[in-house]
Amino acid sequence: MVDFYKKILDNNKEWVEKALEKDPNYFADLAKGQTPPLLWIGCSDSRVPANEIIGAKPGEVFVHRNIANMVVHSDMNMLSVLDYAVNVLKVKHVIVCGHYGCGGIKAAMGNQSIGIIDNWIRHIKDVYRMHNVYLNSIKDETERFNAFVEINAKEQVFDLAKTSIVQGAWKNGQDLTLHGWVYGLNSGFVTDLNVNISSNVELDEVYQLSL
Repeated sequence: MVDFYKKILDNNKEWVEKALEKDPNYFADLAKGQTPPLLWIGCSDSRVPANEIIGAKPGEVFVHRNIANMVVHSDMNMLSVLDYAVNVLKVKHVIVCGHYGCGGIKAAMGNQSIGIIDNWIRHIKDVYRMHNVYLNSIKDETERFNAFVEINAKEQVFDLAKTSIVQGAWKNGQDLTLHGWVYGLNSGFVTDLNVNISSNVELDEVYQLSL
């Protein structure tokens, strides 16, 4: 553990040196502020690094991560990140990116109690319940797992669209589009789920807010 801790400190120094070799003003320019065009809502899984997946540089992606890339309407952490990204940074895109092999999704498909995270997993179980007829019709367990990963990512995009933050931006004429992706751990490629929402007309009327 001590060796690992020392290694990551050494890695930081090496990274700084390499960055300054390429551009002596690299950190000075970063410190001036950020204007990222994208908010990434992804999973906390250590194998899914947002910037690296899309080849983005520091300053180009605003990031929020939690277990299974969830958009929970009462999560003040997520809502605060979303509000800042949309209303202050004026991002033009929000990507919800799930990933195949997600442990949170897998846990939601079973009944094993893990601990306090059970309360978070319940939100994922709610998504399964909404689609249980289709998901239970898939006999192959791996295929069902992958389908649930995709469905969950899509549902989180729709939940984003239901927020007053996003709908307020649309009402004000802000250029903002929501997207759903899934990342393949074993390939490195992302799959565009073709859920691209730029207005609330795609939502059920009950969710369309008059702001």
